[in-house]
Amino acid sequence: MTNLTQTSFYDYVPMIDRKPLKLPGGARVAVIPYVNIEHFPEHLAGTALTTTTAALTPDTMNYGWRDYGNRVGLWRMIDIMDPLGMRGTVCLNSDAIREYPRIIEEGCKRNWAWMGHGLNNSPESFLTHLDPEGERRVISEVLTTMEQAIGRKTKGWIGPFLSETFETPHILADLGVEYLCDFTADDQPFKIHTRTGSLISMPYTIELNDVPAFLNLGQPASVFGDMIIDQFDVLYAEGATNARIMPICLHTFLVGQPFRAKHLKRALEYIAGHSDIWLTTGDEINDWYRKEVLAKEQA
Repeated sequence: MTNLTQTSFYDYVPMIDRKPLKLPGGARVAVIPYVNIEHFPEHLAGTALTTTTAALTPDTMNYGWRDYGNRVGLWRMIDIMDPLGMRGTVCLNSDAIREYPRIIEEGCKRNWAWMGHGLNNSPESFLTHLDPEGERRVISEVLTTMEQAIGRKTKGWIGPFLSETFETPHILADLGVEYLCDFTADDQPFKIHTRTGSLISMPYTIELNDVPAFLNLGQPASVFGDMIIDQFDVLYAEGATNARIMPICLHTFLVGQPFRAKHLKRALEYIAGHSDIWLTTGDEINDWYRKEVLAKEQA
């Protein structure tokens, strides 16, 4: 039974009632660029720039537009991020391991973090279609495929289109996943209640995210760059007394377009020009938070 007034997955703890969060080195803001590496099967519907052809099979117009990200857009983003010392926390469809092995190879060279993101990003892969047994089977398959390809256990998870069932957090924790990005409810990590294991929520955003910004709100590239800068300015000021986590959620086929990448570069260079920041990954924040916050709370 679900709680009709408040989610059963985590407690309500308002920011004003918390002990101030102190990041490594006294950083005010930890910055996480989430990079979505997704596979959209050509015979299934997916994210569309235009709905005119979205019902066609194959939908070559939208498929090619999406595929630009893996062929070109990602590499433009890497050229922006590498000189700034920024690493991706990848929302990875496990089908991408088979389809785009060079992406996995180059990401591993850079010590990027890899989160499970379902099999692929077609609506048919949403976890909400599955019963608990089927959901556990799919999540296990994704995690196993990732561990075999990357050589280490997967610590993070985000559902395709943030899709979940009421069993998802319990299944993830039971399978050893340590952090989840589906709840975009905070600027700091927090504990998620599960029957077994230990799971925390890692900040993610559907506001500072290029899919809703460009496809739903129709924001121009220059405004998205300004949004990143404005978000950082506020969090940086607040972080002087209580540190914040700043996710920037990016899709290669959107912000990897040349006219948008220009403004991503401008915004990331602005952030990197500040002191007292931690350019990091979801995995690193998870490890630090467990050692320096959770362990001390439980001591």
